[in-house]
Amino acid sequence: MIFYVVRRLLAALLILLAVVFFTFVVFFVLTPDPATSICGQTCTPERIEAIHHQLGLDQPFFAQFLTFLTGIVAGRTYGSGASAVFCEAPCIGHSFQTREDVLSMILDRLPVSVTVALGAAVLWLLVGVSAGMVSAVRRGTWWDKGAMMVALAGISLPNYFVALVLQYLLVVQLQWLPFPAVVPFGEDPVAWFQAYLMPWLVLALMYASMYARLTRSNMLDTLDENFMRTARAKGLPRRPILFRHALRPSLTPVVTLLGMDFATLLGGALITETVFGLNGIGKLAYDAIGTNDQPVIMGVTLVAAFAVVLANIVVDLTYTVLDPRVRVGGAR
Repeated sequence: MIFYVVRRLLAALLILLAVVFFTFVVFFVLTPDPATSICGQTCTPERIEAIHHQLGLDQPFFAQFLTFLTGIVAGRTYGSGASAVFCEAPCIGHSFQTREDVLSMILDRLPVSVTVALGAAVLWLLVGVSAGMVSAVRRGTWWDKGAMMVALAGISLPNYFVALVLQYLLVVQLQWLPFPAVVPFGEDPVAWFQAYLMPWLVLALMYASMYARLTRSNMLDTLDENFMRTARAKGLPRRPILFRHALRPSLTPVVTLLGMDFATLLGGALITETVFGLNGIGKLAYDAIGTNDQPVIMGVTLVAAFAVVLANIVVDLTYTVLDPRVRVGGAR
């Protein structure tokens, strides 16, 4: 088991290195000159050249890439002399438009994105897995057909449309909720819950629909397996059959999807955060794209990639708990 974990960590490290490299290539080759964005359209060629030197953009590609990797491990200095700016490790960039360290900007917004992702994940897991399980057990009934129709509608509707409709109904018309605004939990728990309720509902509606259909499909396949017929023939109680023998093996694909979806949301729910005005990582990326703040865009991309790789490791370890066959395979 220990060898399996070490092997997965080494593989994740190589994947992260590859992600950093290809992300750096994309921003180096395809994006506009950041010096022009920093200096403005009326900037002189001499000033642009000075900015290139300050940012290290006048160096060859691989020299810039090695400098970037060194900054992640040991920090780096932008510029020289009185205008030099030191970025502490792990340094993934420095925004010269806001004069802030990119990682600090992301960490300041991270609690909002984590709260949005975690609350929505709890909702869509409870609703989606429960609805899918009941639909599988009651296959062909009115509940099954109705739940799958609602799930199909939830997948089809764009989340920005759902967000605007909920905002209009719950805030403007019914006035049941205030307009979403970040409120610390310790300051006012009720206001904190109200602020995040609509973002949770918007994301949960879309994801719960996918999880309900996936759980139903997996449960139907598992219920038709030979070992399930054997368990029923031996007279095992209905509850252990459903929860222990049918649900557990059906959750393996669900856990895979959960890891990817949750990690993606940690990188910022861009549309949802923008619609509701929540200052999370998604809103940070949206603002950075509008101002062409390339260090921030690249930093958000790398953090999102790191979250996905970390989620993959957690998912692989969770497999060993849900399915003993994975434990056997990992030990070989």
